[in-house]
Amino acid sequence: MIRVSDPDATVRFFELLGLKETRRFDNEKGRFTLIFLAAPEDIAENGERAQAEVELTYNWPPEGGSGEAYAGGRNFGHLAYRVPDIYATCQRLMDAGVTINRPPRDGHMAFVRTPDNISIELLQDGYLEPAEPWASMPNTGEW
Repeated sequence: MIRVSDPDATVRFFELLGLKETRRFDNEKGRFTLIFLAAPEDIAENGERAQAEVELTYNWPPEGGSGEAYAGGRNFGHLAYRVPDIYATCQRLMDAGVTINRPPRDGHMAFVRTPDNISIELLQDGYLEPAEPWASMPNTGEW
């Protein structure tokens, strides 16, 4: 579970990684929304819950107030996803305006951040040779 401040922006971010929203639950009394996302291969076809899901928790702001700003350990450390083509995934993210904090210089690993600054590790499924422009791209910010 990760806490988010902008559910729509965070869902769009995870959709860029290939995840799909599987269900959503609004709790009026508790003033929060839970959004569950999963990789397509983890989504059960018979209506059962996905085998592996990310839970996004959006705590509604107080009446007339603004939402809580999450920092460091209050939200999460990092998640990791295996992707079929790390170069194509990073390009899709960059084209959508996402900063590649640690480019896949080795063809194996990259880091990006969600709209709430949560670190996401991308891991290549299998092996890709190092390739440009990634091999010489510097880190940007923290990852």
